[in-house]
Order: sequence, then C-alpha cells, then structure tokens
Amino acid sequence: YGLYAGPLSATLLGDGDGSEDGEAIADSVHGGEYEPSLCALADALAAGPVEHSTGGANGALSSTSAPSSMGFERQQYPLPDRTGLPPLDAYARVQTVDGTRLAGYVEATRGCAHTCRHCPITPVYGGRLRLVQAETVLADIDQQVTLGARHITFGDPDFLNAVPHSMAIVEQLAARHPDVTFDVTVKVEHLIEHASVLPRLSAAGCLFITSAFESCSDTVLAYLDKGHTRAQMDEALALTAGEGLTVRPTWLAFTPWCTVEDYLEMLDFIAAHGLVGHVQPVQYALRLLLPPGSPLVPLIEGQGLLGPYDGQALTFGWTNADPRIDPLQSAVAAIIEDAAARCTCDDDATAHRAHDIETFTRVKRATLAALGRGNEAVTVAEQPQRPAPRLTEDWFC
Repeated sequence: YGLYAGPLSATLLGDGDGSEDGEAIADSVHGGEYEPSLCALADALAAGPVEHSTGGANGALSSTSAPSSMGFERQQYPLPDRTGLPPLDAYARVQTVDGTRLAGYVEATRGCAHTCRHCPITPVYGGRLRLVQAETVLADIDQQVTLGARHITFGDPDFLNAVPHSMAIVEQLAARHPDVTFDVTVKVEHLIEHASVLPRLSAAGCLFITSAFESCSDTVLAYLDKGHTRAQMDEALALTAGEGLTVRPTWLAFTPWCTVEDYLEMLDFIAAHGLVGHVQPVQYALRLLLPPGSPLVPLIEGQGLLGPYDGQALTFGWTNADPRIDPLQSAVAAIIEDAAARCTCDDDATAHRAHDIETFTRVKRATLAALGRGNEAVTVAEQPQRPAPRLTEDWFC
C-alpha cells in the first residue's frame, strides 16, 4: 500500500513485466487514499479467509464491493496514534548553527494540484488534492511537541497548493508553540505566485523551504512540465531572500535530454547563488526514474529513448544521445557515495558546510573532465560563511 503501490500493481500482483516468474509478491494492492480499503481488508481478514482478485491492474479485493483499491474518497482523518513508534530521537533532527533539535512530521495536504510529468504523485493522484483537517494536523503537532519536537517538517508535496488552509495551520502553530520552527516544500511557480505569503511564512517560524528547481535548461524543464523557467528560479531566490527565507533546491540532474554543458551550468548556478551548502550532495547524482504510469514513458518512447522495464529497479530504462552523460553520472555517483561514507549525521553544521564545498569541488572537477577540460583549475565562488539549516538525514524528491 502507499504511493507506489498502484503504479507497481502489475509487478506486485505477478501479471506485469518484471515480476519474477509471474509470481505474485502481494495478495492485494491499495493506493491513493488507501486507508479505507486497507481498513476494509483488515475487517475482512478478521471475519475469515479472503479471496483476492489479481486479474485487474489495481488488484481489487473480491471480498469487498469496491471496484478498485485505488480510492480517492475524501476522508475525516483521525489523529495518528504514535504510541507504538520509536521516540523522536530515533529519527532525523533539524540542524542549525546553534546545534540540533528534535523534529516531528505532519502533512496538511495529500496529493497535488499539479501534474509535473516526472513526479511519482502524478500517475496516482492525477491532479487531485486532499486536505487534512486543520484540527487533526494541529493536534498531531501538539502531541509531537509534547514528545519533545522543536521543529516540524510539513511533508506536503506542495505546501502552497491550498494557501488559506496551510497558512492558517502554520500561524496557529506559531501561536501555540512560538519556539517551534518548521520547514515546507513549495514549487518555484508558487513562490512567485504567492509571494505575498512569504513574509507570513517567515514570521511564523519557517526555517527553510525545499523547492524542486530540477534543471537550468528550459528545454528539460518544459519536458518535465515543471511550470517554471530558469529565469523564474532567479526570481524565486530573490523573493525568498528578501524575506530572510532559506531555500534548499532539489535537482533532477540526469535525464534523457540533458547535456554535460547543462550539468556544468547547474553547478555554476548553484555556486553563483551561494547555494553549495543548501544542496544535499545526493542531488548531484540523481537520475530520472520512470515507474509504470509515468506520463514521461510514452513521451520518451516516442523519442526512441525508452529502454525496457527493470523489475528489480522498478523503473523503465532510458538512453541519452550525449554519450558523455552515463559515464559522468557513474563518476558523480561514486563521488557522492564516497562523500557520504565520510560525513555522518553527527557532524556539526560547520563540518557539513565544509564537506558540501569539498564534494561540490570534486563533482565540478569530474564535470570539467567529461568536457575535456580536466587540466583546468576548479574554482568555486565564495559561499556564505553561515551554514544553512538542514535535517540530519538527507532526503530527495
């Protein structure tokens, strides 16, 4: 069950490409707003043996009247019961120059109103957005603060999909717990469209904003249907900086359309904007994944760049016309793996900053080598001395 269950249902149920010997891995599959069908399964199992239908792409339960386990009915979300979970100190913390603090996690919305072609949410929700009741979100924050949380990560795919709803929640958070900070994820286009709420985010205690910049190539951004341009990335950074908000951009570094020149441009953009300490090093190595149902699959297939489905990796392969791309991606991935082994979550913010700059320098050196410029000296623009706030466990989207 969960976000990837629906798109991977054919593999999970043993009737799709990539399943091992056609054997089912799962008896049933529950996607979308999965809780109702998962509860129905639990009730059915409690009542006796359950027969499962594996003939449909969605793995419908024959013991229920539901035609599909991909449901999107609007729910009255209950307050999560976290009593069986490990304590908060077993999870990621938020790290600033002042040290680390325990962090909690909530979602004010689920799904997304946008349909970026590379996003794993698009083939599932298809532009649907579901609001989690404000009283439930706030009560969950309250109980996590009681457990010691002094920072809250909002896991919404885009926090400004529902501005009145989400802003009311963070302003209530600030009123109830003025010493608790938070972070959110926001699209570039929303940072510009909703620039008027940026001062409110800052005043409420927003520590940083994660934003999917993805690429400095307008061609790649158009293929991804990101809804923003390279120039708008500059604009978004100026708007957030004006309100004292830190942006942590994420990138989709390797795609079927990028060139090594594009990759170097991304690195130069990051350095020029003082973002080396804001970018999680894993971002430099990310390669486009194409799970079943991705809107990019038919597009890339039509361009003759689609490879076969890999049932182990759970993605379609792809090729790039630039023969330098795959060797560069492999070289960067090795650099990132080595860097990760030498930097731990226990390192302080200053150590992370130095580590980020060192890793960036190594990645840029590999990029220049791929361009036949390996003899050039590697230069990095001066970066801010103050380390950017971060979570102690890097994540990416």
